[in-house]
Amino acid sequence: MTVVVADDESVARAGMRDMLAGVEWLRVIGEATNGPAAVEAINRLKPDLAFLDIQMPGLLGTDVIRHITHQPFVIFTTAFAQHAASAFELGAVDYLLKPFGHERLAKSLERVRSAIGEPVSPSAIDRLRETLGTGPMTRLFVRSGNNVVPVAVGSVIRFEADGDYVVAHTDSARHMLHLSLNRLEARLDPKKFARIHRAHIVNMDRVTAFRRHNRTKLVAELSDGTRVPVSRERAKEIRDAGV
Repeated sequence: MTVVVADDESVARAGMRDMLAGVEWLRVIGEATNGPAAVEAINRLKPDLAFLDIQMPGLLGTDVIRHITHQPFVIFTTAFAQHAASAFELGAVDYLLKPFGHERLAKSLERVRSAIGEPVSPSAIDRLRETLGTGPMTRLFVRSGNNVVPVAVGSVIRFEADGDYVVAHTDSARHMLHLSLNRLEARLDPKKFARIHRAHIVNMDRVTAFRRHNRTKLVAELSDGTRVPVSRERAKEIRDAGV
């Protein structure tokens, strides 16, 4: 397999070259020192695999995906754990959290080998573009065993913050997402989804009623029978709107 390595640090590129040199089924055919150069190298050289550092000048590694026309397997490299946490939602085959060594790289490459020849639907690039785009998301990509599967956003009844994660509730399942509720809210259609509480976003099409609870509090009753608290600020907005 042919490989392009993109990283703005020369030491990191040299270290990756040295480690990949010992892998007989890989051949490094190009390097890039910034985001725009990574786009040019990937589109021109058409590698099978790209190692993309996330923090690069010009374009972030995640932004490179929006501009490439060739679709390689992607492994992100990053020194920041918060980026690594959402790697699968971003559609990468894997991520490498710096600093990493031969053993961790070998595990990542095994994931690439496992993916070779297997049909991927939707493709990793589709997942990346869906997640990193600027418009409202129509699909989420969640882990199901060893697979990544799409879930229609419209099928989600509510999103609930759970520590550093978000749980998406549908009629048939609960899906754990590796991202914050704030980040998710920014990518949802505000005409369909509403943040009614710091820990809850609901699908307004699945709200059956807003009811008073304990006289002073308001709750949203959802189609699955769940009752979700409404914050005071949001409750006032709902009352003022006559909902």
